[in-house]
Amino acid sequence: MTIHEILFKYWKHSAFRSLQEDIIHSILQGKDTLGILPTGGGKSVCFQVPALATEGVCIVITPLIALMKDQVENLKKKDISAAAIFSGMTYSEIDTTLDNCRFGNIKFLYVSPERLKTELFIERLRRMNICFFVVDEAHCISQWGYDFRPSYLDIKDVREIQPGKPILALTATATPQVVVDIQKKLDFTIENVFKKSFERKNLVYYSVEETNKLQRLLAICGKMKGTGIVYVRNRKRTQEVAEFLKTNKMTADFYHAGLDAKERDQKQLSWKNDETRIIVCTNAFGMGIDKPNVRFVVHLDLPDSIEAYYQEAGRGGRDEQWAHAILLFDNADIAQLQENFSNSYPTVEQLKIIYQAISNFLQIPIGSGEQVTFDFDVERFIKQYKLSAMLVLNSIQILEQEGYFIFNKDKLLPTRIKILANNMEYYNFEVKNPKLENTMKTILRTYKDVFESYVKINEYDIARNAKKPIEAVLSDLKLLHQLQIIEYLPQSKTTQLTFVTARVDNRNIYINPETYLWRKNQSDSRIKAMIHYTSNKEKCRSVMLLDYFGEAGKNCRYCDVCVEKNKREISKDEYQLIKTEILKALENSTYTLVALSEHLSDFSNTRINECIDLMLDENLICYNAQMMLKIYTS
Repeated sequence: MTIHEILFKYWKHSAFRSLQEDIIHSILQGKDTLGILPTGGGKSVCFQVPALATEGVCIVITPLIALMKDQVENLKKKDISAAAIFSGMTYSEIDTTLDNCRFGNIKFLYVSPERLKTELFIERLRRMNICFFVVDEAHCISQWGYDFRPSYLDIKDVREIQPGKPILALTATATPQVVVDIQKKLDFTIENVFKKSFERKNLVYYSVEETNKLQRLLAICGKMKGTGIVYVRNRKRTQEVAEFLKTNKMTADFYHAGLDAKERDQKQLSWKNDETRIIVCTNAFGMGIDKPNVRFVVHLDLPDSIEAYYQEAGRGGRDEQWAHAILLFDNADIAQLQENFSNSYPTVEQLKIIYQAISNFLQIPIGSGEQVTFDFDVERFIKQYKLSAMLVLNSIQILEQEGYFIFNKDKLLPTRIKILANNMEYYNFEVKNPKLENTMKTILRTYKDVFESYVKINEYDIARNAKKPIEAVLSDLKLLHQLQIIEYLPQSKTTQLTFVTARVDNRNIYINPETYLWRKNQSDSRIKAMIHYTSNKEKCRSVMLLDYFGEAGKNCRYCDVCVEKNKREISKDEYQLIKTEILKALENSTYTLVALSEHLSDFSNTRINECIDLMLDENLICYNAQMMLKIYTS
């Protein structure tokens, strides 16, 4: 099939979006390729279509376990074979999945970057027929990026295992520095970037200083049509704000990573189907969710970076119809963001204490634990060791960035089973054990591929289909597991932590002080950029975002800054008069903005500034390298 036939067969689209086809042709020609498509730009199609057009397994490297699972499920719904390997899976599950990639018909294998270093993965990768590699969230490879992960630096090593296979790197947000760094760190043979403009012409940005944010939110929800997202910083607040909206007759619900998988899925589905109009959530919501008709995105708390804000705000208006991104803030929010930053970087001694405490809590001897996943009850750990929750969570995040842990904040792993017996053994056992027969038959009728791979199951579905009490089904599954007829892996009930390397004595934990300070300074710069964007009242918000990502832009005319400027817009006659005087002054000289205002003392500074802004937009004048105004020459 051609790529257009594949697109129509599986996605029912007759044409590709902007840049998708260019990226697809580039990777099909065997070229290392970097695609930068803003949120909602259709990144997954850029690798799924070309992979289906070629032979071999497509390896997709991503740090987002929730997104892995979501994409695997979506592909399976399209009858496309896909699997994922991530922390928390048993050795047997990983072994079976890799075997199916080599000998079965798996087309897409999603893996976390930490898996690339394991001996089992490396051994199987050598023997796999690979079409190409995909690096999702590619900005994570750059220390200049807002979500740097050291494990991403190991990705280039797969090129030595599978020489000649191209890499497709994808991200939604990347500054010019990060764009260069991604290609360098992935050993691109030649520079090859496809970048879609970061400009969202249908998205209107507002930043509003507001002391009574809940009442303003209520007014926004009442005025705006369609569905919306409200982002807040912590889990407790999601429920409080949702209850407030419901009390005021809005159809709302809350979402955060602490909910169990079934509840999260139900809440997402209700919102996607327009049964819930407004979802109040933490930043855990939105990854992999492509709802086109979101008309407004409101932030009640300040994000940590422009990148995070742009991604979250960008979930509005994916259908290219008008949508609003509204940031509500007050002085306390700015102070809170600065305080959060100062608390986000514990000392090296504190990191060592937390590392040792976690290791002792999980009872891991020195030299043990490499690539082993442990159930980790964070709340119990904090209470037992009488530690600050913020210190613990920030320390875990840094130790994760340094490559010591992988911390799964979500209760992500559902119940899985695999039949260990062969067909004949299973049938014979079923005949000899009539009390188990109904449960065993229901498993076969309900779940396909259960002989070949681990499949996600729901014990309540089995009980309903088998017409047996849930307690009896749970007992049957445990017995079948004990007798090694099946492997039964119940859903994890707590967060999980994986030791990437064997436990070391805490004296041997090494945090490079220069790198640590550099990363802290980078984070400080991103915080300051976010605060500057929030409190800015002079520069178009769209232009500010484009500037941050290294792109030139013109005033949008619709954001709160532009609307305010339009109110005091200069008249045409006055503009012509001042423009003539400015051009006359710059004819044989250059001026700073202050010096030019002094030179044109007959006019007010406000009118001169407005006129200069218009002349800059029209390319009549420009600034030189010394920030002096001069007449524009092409």
